[in-house]
Amino acid sequence: MAISDKHVRFAGILTELAARFIQTEANTNPLITVTRVDLSKDWKRLIIFVTTIPDGREGDAMIFLKRNASEMRNYFKKHGRMKHIPHLEFMYDAGEKHRQHMDDLVKEIAKENKEAAAMEEKEKSA
Repeated sequence: MAISDKHVRFAGILTELAARFIQTEANTNPLITVTRVDLSKDWKRLIIFVTTIPDGREGDAMIFLKRNASEMRNYFKKHGRMKHIPHLEFMYDAGEKHRQHMDDLVKEIAKENKEAAAMEEKEKSA
């Protein structure tokens, strides 16, 4: 079964609302960023994926999010103008962390290749 455009739009609205709630209610240490959401097909469960800056503060972020889940649902009701609010769950986005690590490795390899090419060029001209 394909996901409808309405489902995708609703998930986008929930992503934006979650990000705004966290921005206004959470401390900036750690900085919590919503990376994506996963809305169940029956619209009854929403998993909000987050990352933190600095690394290693995921536990603090999860404590904040779980303690404030009912306030976040109330925020959704007030600002989202929706009839039914899904049950909220929170997960640390390890996939995003992995992607960032891979980006860093690619940059490091490119830098090493550039340095090696410069050394090679220097040796040729000597």
